[in-house]
Amino acid sequence: MKDTLRQQFDRLGFRLAELDALLADGSIAADMKRYRALTREQAEVAGLVERYRRYQQHEADLAAARDMLADPEMAEMAREEIATNEAALAALDQELQLALIPKDPDDERNAFLEIRAGTGGDESALFAGDLARMYLRFAESQGWRTEILSENVSDLGGYKELVVRVEGDGVYGRLKFESGGHRVQRVPATETQGRIHTSACTVAVMPEPDEAEAITLNPADLRIDTFRASGAGGQHINKTDSAVRVVHLPTGIVAECQDGRSQHSNKAKALQVLQARIQEKERSERAAKEAATRKGLIGTGDRSDRIRTYNFPQGRLTDHRINLTLYKLGQIMDGDLGDVIQGLLAAQAAEQLAQLEEGRS
Repeated sequence: MKDTLRQQFDRLGFRLAELDALLADGSIAADMKRYRALTREQAEVAGLVERYRRYQQHEADLAAARDMLADPEMAEMAREEIATNEAALAALDQELQLALIPKDPDDERNAFLEIRAGTGGDESALFAGDLARMYLRFAESQGWRTEILSENVSDLGGYKELVVRVEGDGVYGRLKFESGGHRVQRVPATETQGRIHTSACTVAVMPEPDEAEAITLNPADLRIDTFRASGAGGQHINKTDSAVRVVHLPTGIVAECQDGRSQHSNKAKALQVLQARIQEKERSERAAKEAATRKGLIGTGDRSDRIRTYNFPQGRLTDHRINLTLYKLGQIMDGDLGDVIQGLLAAQAAEQLAQLEEGRS
């Protein structure tokens, strides 16, 4: 392990002692927000320090085993001990490096998933429906809860636009790489000549804002319209103007919700989506500036970024950001996104580790 890493873990040891002392002070509990923040930090730092101490113990055991090699009667046992400790050290070294990668504070948040049909007319809308099914099935496999907030159904099925709220552990951290342009190559159901067509959809994944940290919207900057829901929602939803559309006048950003039965509920959900879209716009602008100097894995998250191709005739999915190609398109469209997401997470971790090494050198 490099000396710079050892120094970081030594500092974490001092920080753990400091946190233990702070949490032992009963007066800290009077400020629950600070108490919760310190408790979370203490748990995270304690885990890192415990792993580092295990690493140090394996180093000591390895040194002792090497000393035993000089004794012929102990040489065989020593070689076994050396192999065991070297393997443990290699695994722990990788774990500890990954643990030092800065975490995105939004990764644990719920998310809004937005799918829009793009070029390709009806076929694009049908593909948007296929993507929606893929994500909903993946969410189900993860034990996440989903709620359709608004939908604009196309004439042949599928969606012109769909917004879904996804709730569960680590939703945004797992889905954030889905933002961008998704291209499909296949023979459409409407194609009589058997020709392969190319069409596209765009996906945006936005973390749900924390209520305590959400931006404050000036009521004077909002235009709120009500209308009759057009999606499938039963008789009740079509009899009342319960659907709500909110326009943020300074930016022109629009959000709507038509899934709830009450105008009040739909307005609250539409405002949540609006806040997420405004924050996502700011995030994308920051990412674009960073991308001007260094092209990261996620890129700008802009809808124009073509991130993935779904080739149905060949049963192939290609993620262009990490040059990942999988010949299991049927399973993926049924919600088996695990290999794709793990590949993206691994590539991001490798990229961040390289940046940390550059920073330390």
